[in-house]
Amino acid sequence: MTIKVGDRLPSVPLTLATPDGPQPTTSDDFFKDKKVALFAVPGAFTPTCSARHLPSYVDKAAELKAKGVDEIVGTSVNDAFVMGAWNQHQGSGDITMLADGNGEFAKALGLTMDASTYGMGERSQRYSMVVNDGVVEHLNVEAAGEYTASSAEHMLEQL
Repeated sequence: MTIKVGDRLPSVPLTLATPDGPQPTTSDDFFKDKKVALFAVPGAFTPTCSARHLPSYVDKAAELKAKGVDEIVGTSVNDAFVMGAWNQHQGSGDITMLADGNGEFAKALGLTMDASTYGMGERSQRYSMVVNDGVVEHLNVEAAGEYTASSAEHMLEQL
């Protein structure tokens, strides 16, 4: 079952990619008491994710925060070291990377895809959502091979 607007995020372990290394957290703790603009990608350093998705949130970070977003978060079924390196290479201090290394968050949301054809196994679909104190306010899931609904520009139109 896929998560929908109005649902509370499922409780699962996640890992923050920080300058001091991986820091364990849970979805309950991380999303508590803040408004989060979350974008999810199939993989860090992959073509569309690196050329368009992450850059849209880096470019629009100030505008998103001006619309009441407390934190901008990128997630993927990658480990915290990869997510941290991706943010260091292409991101910014305005983006928090939340690693879903085992894919538990993507599975619990019902937003996985099979990327085995590309040697990547089960991954997160491309999507974005606005989460307010753990509750989904907006959800934008991309059709396979697309990139429009989950962009920062689209999210800004919704806020």
